[in-house]
Amino acid sequence: MFTSKECAMIRKQEITTFEFPENAIIWDVRDASSYAEGHVKGAVNQPIADLGADSLTQVPTDQPIYILCGGGSKAPRAAEKLEELDGSREYVILMGGTRAAQAAGIPLDQNS
Repeated sequence: MFTSKECAMIRKQEITTFEFPENAIIWDVRDASSYAEGHVKGAVNQPIADLGADSLTQVPTDQPIYILCGGGSKAPRAAEKLEELDGSREYVILMGGTRAAQAAGIPLDQNS
């Protein structure tokens, strides 16, 4: 499998300073029950265990994928997993995750 390391890009950004762009692709990589308890508005549940090439086909290649979890441990692993699948994309880890967002007063959505 060919991977181009010079094109791959994983950036990190503190979630508390993140300006959520309209139509941003935000993946919450926690399990479904954690996601349902509270998640950043606009985030889509993509559990880390389910991440694969199929997940990436749903996102235009020129659009960055923002990745977050609960506290910041799963998101970097998810970004590395995605980078192995497609090293030409841009991945942005939202550091601190959902807990940091909540602590900063960013409203969370809940699934009933």
